[in-house]
Amino acid sequence: SFQPRYAPISNVGSSHRLQSEALRLEAEKARILQQLRQAEAVASDETGVRIEGVNAQHWVFPTPNAVLHATAFSRGAQVVREVMDGHRPAFWTSDRYGAQQGHGERHQTCLAHLARDIAYALEASDDLAPFRLKLWMNDVFAFWRCLPRAAASSIAAKRRSFDDRIGKILTTPTDCDLTRKLLAKIARARDQLLTFMDAPRGLVEPTNNACERALRPAVINRKVTNGFRSVWGAQADAAVRSIVDTKALTGIGSSNAIRSVVTA
Repeated sequence: SFQPRYAPISNVGSSHRLQSEALRLEAEKARILQQLRQAEAVASDETGVRIEGVNAQHWVFPTPNAVLHATAFSRGAQVVREVMDGHRPAFWTSDRYGAQQGHGERHQTCLAHLARDIAYALEASDDLAPFRLKLWMNDVFAFWRCLPRAAASSIAAKRRSFDDRIGKILTTPTDCDLTRKLLAKIARARDQLLTFMDAPRGLVEPTNNACERALRPAVINRKVTNGFRSVWGAQADAAVRSIVDTKALTGIGSSNAIRSVVTA
């Protein structure tokens, strides 16, 4: 008959093993948190999750060198303040949600979110302004793609040109309520539209897509499992995702990232 080549693990032994690995994961996450609190550029976003049957939030904070995931029973700005612990980076990227504003010296609003608003207005309105906004946004994204190869003088000239163009568009008279609301929304974010062009090259992106990508597994998990059955499980998941996403920045795969921590 078949004989197992390993000794069975008792429930107590399994529990101790899980607790030991959880401690290692949390220690590595703490190191990632310290990197976050020294970063020059940080982005943020969150998505809803369920923990023990209660609505909660899965937060993510990507930087050029680290990615921190965290869970909280709040969507408020206090979560960001607790995570950053007084550190105020030079640049912050997020969508237009108020709780994610004001945490950096300079802010880059997510142009992808505004582009979706522009696309909707273009479909729903006959006004000319949404079309002009779309052309402006297309030109900004096109220049962003060639930004690494552009000379400093070209970047400065393009920035002035983009700012002048958006200023003229925002002052366009309109009788369309939808267009008026769109123009007002973009006007409120005007000083946050082109921050990526003022940052060191490649440090800041004009969109918050890095956060969207980092949150996708949490969204899938929510749809498949309908949430976590324990706070411990949600915290362990955030630690694992922090480690995997941070290690991925240096080309290390998921399995090797986890193995390097739990076997250390």
